[in-house]
Amino acid sequence: MEARRLAVLYSHLFPSRSAPLPPLSSILSTSACASLMNDCVFCLIIRGESPAFKLYEDDMCLCILDTRPLSRGHSLIVPKSHFSSLDTTPPSVVAAMCSKVPFLGNAIMKATDSDSFNLLVNNGAAAGQVIFHTHIHIIPRKAGDCLWTSEVCFTCLFIYLQMQKTEVTFNGIKYDQLLVLQSLYRRPLTIDPETSNLANRVRELLLNVSEESKDQVSTLS
Repeated sequence: MEARRLAVLYSHLFPSRSAPLPPLSSILSTSACASLMNDCVFCLIIRGESPAFKLYEDDMCLCILDTRPLSRGHSLIVPKSHFSSLDTTPPSVVAAMCSKVPFLGNAIMKATDSDSFNLLVNNGAAAGQVIFHTHIHIIPRKAGDCLWTSEVCFTCLFIYLQMQKTEVTFNGIKYDQLLVLQSLYRRPLTIDPETSNLANRVRELLLNVSEESKDQVSTLS
C-alpha cells in the first residue's frame, strides 16, 4: 500500500513525458475499479463502459466535458473511486482533485478563449446535486455571458417574456419563470467535430504544460 502511495505521489510530481493520453475506451484494472458502482454514470465512464470526452486522467481522478454544459468547455473533475458526496470524500482525494484545478482551469480557459471560470460543487440534493458521485465543475466564463439567473440582463429577460407571451414586468416575476429562463442555458453537449476539436485543444495545452514543467524540474536537477 505504501509503495502505491509513493508511486501516485511520484506520478503527480513527475508525469511521464512519453505517456500518451488514454483513449476513450480505456479500461482500468479490476483492483482500481473495486470501489466503483454499477449504476453510476461516472463509474461507467471510469471503467470505459460509457463514452466521454476525457480531457485529463491520472491515478486519482479524471476530467471530462460535461454532457449538459452551462458554457462551452464546461468540465468536471471526477475521482476514480466512488464517493456519493463531497463530505464523504476523503481529504486526500479532495486534495488531489483540487490540486488539478489551476492546471486544468488554465487550459480550459485558453481553449475556449475565456478569461475566467467558476469552480462549483453541488453537495447534496438540496444544493442541486444530481449525480451522486463527487465531482467538481469548472465552468469557463466571459464578460457579459449572463450565465446565472442573477446575472441575466433586463434585455434578455424582456425578450424571453415577450416570446412566452407573458406580461412584461420586472417586479413580481414568478420564481418558476426564472427557473425556466436559467434552464435555457443548459443544453445537451453536441457530439460534433467542434466538440472534438475543443477536447483535443485542451489535451494539447495540458500536454504542453506538462512538458514545460518537466523541463523546469530537469533544469533544477
